[in-house]
Amino acid sequence: MKAIRQRGGFLLFLFLVTAVTQSFATIFYSKNEALELAFGKDKQVELLSLFPDESQTAKIQELAKVKLESGLFTFYVGKEQDKILGYAAIETITVRTKPETLMIVLTPEGELRNVYTLAFHEPPEYMPPERWFERLYKRPLTDMDFSKGVDGISGATLSTRAGLSSVRKVMAMYQVMIKDQKQ
Repeated sequence: MKAIRQRGGFLLFLFLVTAVTQSFATIFYSKNEALELAFGKDKQVELLSLFPDESQTAKIQELAKVKLESGLFTFYVGKEQDKILGYAAIETITVRTKPETLMIVLTPEGELRNVYTLAFHEPPEYMPPERWFERLYKRPLTDMDFSKGVDGISGATLSTRAGLSSVRKVMAMYQVMIKDQKQ
């Protein structure tokens, strides 16, 4: 009888922990809603799949200060009548133990224009506010670093680091795979 009560107590504890953990998961935008935010309603959006070679991968990793996890990278290219409105990338990264998904939007010239949090599965108090990302807009890739004036947020240190890593990765990918290829 005591073993049954202990097992029941453990199962109740496990259920409560699972319920509390799942309550942190928040999805703010679907992919389609996010792309509409990035480029506007009824704009043409094309997929641009990029496959960096070894030397490009090394250069991207050096610029981004992060390791690429895949040999495939996808940009969403917003267009209106064949004019490029910008580039967007959807990045998912683990913050502490759970993921955050950001959509990082660049201008046609590769400057950071917007960052949208699409989903955040850590506790909400760890999520960087929109105004934190706004401080990064138009900042060059070389200055996207805590040691170069980017402020961290007390209580959201890991999520700001994860967000900054995602932004650097997207900007480096643009620079090496799009900008450098145009020249």
